[in-house]
Amino acid sequence: MDPHLLRTFVSVARCGSFSDAAHELGFTPAAVSEHIASLEADLRTSLLTRRPVMLTSAGARLLEHAGPLLLRLDAARADVERLSGAGAARLVVGASPLAMTPRIAAALDRVRQAHPAIRASLRILGRREIPAAVASGALDLGLVDGPTTPTDALPLPEVGPLTSVTVAEAPLVVALPTGHPLARRLGLRLADLAEAHWLDAPDAAMPLARLRAVSRSSGFRASLTYEGTDVRGLVALTAAGHGLALLPHPATKGAPGIVTAPLIAPRLVHRTELLHGPAVDGPARTLAAVVTGDRHRYG
Repeated sequence: MDPHLLRTFVSVARCGSFSDAAHELGFTPAAVSEHIASLEADLRTSLLTRRPVMLTSAGARLLEHAGPLLLRLDAARADVERLSGAGAARLVVGASPLAMTPRIAAALDRVRQAHPAIRASLRILGRREIPAAVASGALDLGLVDGPTTPTDALPLPEVGPLTSVTVAEAPLVVALPTGHPLARRLGLRLADLAEAHWLDAPDAAMPLARLRAVSRSSGFRASLTYEGTDVRGLVALTAAGHGLALLPHPATKGAPGIVTAPLIAPRLVHRTELLHGPAVDGPARTLAAVVTGDRHRYG
């Protein structure tokens, strides 16, 4: 299959419109229609109905394969470019909001001192975006965080060969407004908070879906959804009484209007992990050595 045609197909399936896909890809609607017709001719089956634009059963099955196929093509290109030296002068790091700490900022400064000619950039992204971006080569390194048991790694999507290394761990606390009835408790159990009002902030706090999974509860319903990566804004909403949030203890220090109580059950920690692909060289390798402290692996 021609990957250009496959990308067009994915865009049409996502947009649900030939014209919207054409605008997204910079093509004419006629060109998009021609791409889909060529792909259907190659596979000898219909992939999309036209009015309305909907996936056929064959199209739905192809879409399941298309994302991983295109991701691996992007990853192959990125790896070859790294080996040829095309990417040696850059460092692009992606971090989820709670993974970006003063320690990481200091590590980036050390890398810039060691490689003064690099073009470095840092992107604060949602947790779900980072693994795929690392696998495709859009990021040289990724830093992701989340709640997990002390013995388990963070759950990551299947996006290709990625190496994950623990960078830091911190205790988890429940952030509450100062006037909350539980504000004086010395510790809280997650199971006792299932019916409380929560903020659903999947990229700035612990996702409620993850809390439901680890507590095996259908509770933890959102009183307010927060679609953003600004942790300070999230804490301000908690202080104003919009809902509770589960956060790593360092993220709550000095925050006005809230109190925190340690999470005592289940036994969970907040973990930050470094992600990279099969090849990690140059400035990315230096940063990996600094943030993990593993000079043997990355020295």
